[in-house]
Amino acid sequence: MATTNWVIDASHSEVQFKVKHLVITTVTGSFNEFSGTVEAGDTFENAKISFEANTASISTNSEQRDGHLKSGDFFDVEKFPKLSFKGTKFSKKDTGFELVGDLTIKDVTNSVTLSVEYGGTANDPWGNTKAGFEVSGKINRKDFGLTWNAPTEAGGVLVSDEVKLIANVQLLKQ
Repeated sequence: MATTNWVIDASHSEVQFKVKHLVITTVTGSFNEFSGTVEAGDTFENAKISFEANTASISTNSEQRDGHLKSGDFFDVEKFPKLSFKGTKFSKKDTGFELVGDLTIKDVTNSVTLSVEYGGTANDPWGNTKAGFEVSGKINRKDFGLTWNAPTEAGGVLVSDEVKLIANVQLLKQ
């Protein structure tokens, strides 16, 4: 089977996360610098997928919070400038795909399972072939050594353990 190489078109993609704050609202953050490759056949099934993000590019629309997330309490960007994902299985599931892979944050690697919705393939006005995907899933941040938290007056915590992951990815055929 012939395979095609693709790269993430970062200018038409976004990598976000959502986490509960004070258990009452959700804060959305993103990584603004990332890259990835996909090697796949026509149906994308069994695709080989790799991705990495620059942890210092984290943005939550709050300089103070971003600074804290970059510190040793969370991503420790000086010591761990990248987070990475390497797919181990990409298979058809129901109406989309299931992506299983190894996510590495700091020096901790865990297997995660993500849902993938295929948006289709199209040619842009310049003759480039593009493919679109929406990736979603959840992780427990403590599983990756991101354990900082603070208690609240009401007995809760400042930051939830569950983190929702959302990526809208446009691939560019090479």
